[in-house]
Amino acid sequence: MNTIFRKSMLSVAGLAFAGGVFAGPIAAHAANPVDGKPVAVAVQSAAPKPQGEQSHITLNDEQTANVKAIIAATKKAGLPERAAVISIATSLQESKLENLGHLGDANDHDSLGLFQQRPTSGWGTPEQITDPAYSTTAFLKGLKQVDGWQDMALTDAAQTVQVSAYPDAYAQWEQQATDLVAQHWNS
Repeated sequence: MNTIFRKSMLSVAGLAFAGGVFAGPIAAHAANPVDGKPVAVAVQSAAPKPQGEQSHITLNDEQTANVKAIIAATKKAGLPERAAVISIATSLQESKLENLGHLGDANDHDSLGLFQQRPTSGWGTPEQITDPAYSTTAFLKGLKQVDGWQDMALTDAAQTVQVSAYPDAYAQWEQQATDLVAQHWNS
């Protein structure tokens, strides 16, 4: 038997053994000892690890209200917490969660709102784009059209919707967005 194949087989056997050792105690306690009925056992899945160095800002009341509006729109769309994380990280990058109006010469074309969406690119009217619920729903509509967005790196999912000149910039906000969703999802 060649060495690589043998090591692979030993690794598989080791994983099977370890799985049995660790699953054994959980399985042994899966029944309620009082009445013998099965009890649900919570298994935490590993959240994606944020990519690269992370940034963080302190939020004011307006920014916190915008976080809550993004979460509400995500729930209304029937999407999971991951969609809210991607949306909030995108808004952190695009506007620092501020609902920006036209910034004159400092503005990037005609970009407006939390996601810096452009009326001339079909995102909606200026009034719609500066409505947090509308702009979030528009972003989520774009996100839902991205095949496999749920399993993509945050920055890839956001970039596919936003088409930014700085595609990797979204990743720096993943931890703060994750923390904000954890804090406000059930509030």
